[in-house]
Parts: sequence; structure tokens; C-alpha cells
Amino acid sequence: MMASKYYVDTAIWRDLHENRKDKSKNLGELAFELFKKIRANKEKIVYSDFVVEELSHAYDKQTIGKLFKGVSELLEKVEINEKQLKEAADLSKEHKIPLGDAVHGVLARDANAVMVTRDRHFRKLKDKITIKKPEELI
Repeated sequence: MMASKYYVDTAIWRDLHENRKDKSKNLGELAFELFKKIRANKEKIVYSDFVVEELSHAYDKQTIGKLFKGVSELLEKVEINEKQLKEAADLSKEHKIPLGDAVHGVLARDANAVMVTRDRHFRKLKDKITIKKPEELI
């Protein structure tokens, strides 16, 4: 069974918005195809204030607003609570990964969402969450 929810990492949002490419792949195109598939299957993109905050390091509020408005019917916001924050802090220490990544991981797991990312830090959480790159889902 395919997941019906995807927690999209900040970098994937940036790939989409900036149409980024790496040496061998058009990352923006892959992100776009994933979002298209999620829309076609009437699935959800889970996000949190943490994603918005990370995006705000790169973009202003209007840009983030436009980015989210384009997929607003797909979005499902999750809140973070103290217990999740504490668990994320523990995971961050235990696995030596950035706190933000640990927070995203905990939120993705608790939302029963697939973590969509290219960030290698998430591999350390693979026993707790399902991790996929956009091209593995399209």
C-alpha cells in the first residue's frame, strides 16, 4: 500500500521553487512530478511551522505564501508538542544529526507520512520512519 501522506523536506520545496538541478538530475522537475502525482492521487503533503521557518531563511513570507498557495488543497499542517520536541532533541544527540532534521523525522512518523528528502542525515532514522527521494515515489 502506498502512503497517502508525504512530509516534504525543506530542500525539496526549494528544488521545486528554484527548479534546482544537480550533476545528473533535474531536482525541480522531480519535485514537480511528485507534487503532480500527490495531487492526482488526492494525497496529502504534511508540513509544520519548522518547514516554514527553514524556508524563511531562503525566502520572504510572500514567496512562501505563493509556494504553499499553489498546493493549498494538498497541505495538512501538523503541530509540534513538547514530547515530540524532547524526543527530537534526544534523537539529535543520539544520532548526531541536526535538531531540525530530528524534528521533521518525529513529525513525519507521528503523521504516518513518508519523509521525502535527499538529506543523508535522515538515513540514521530509517528504523523509525520511511524515507524516500522524490524519484523513488514517481
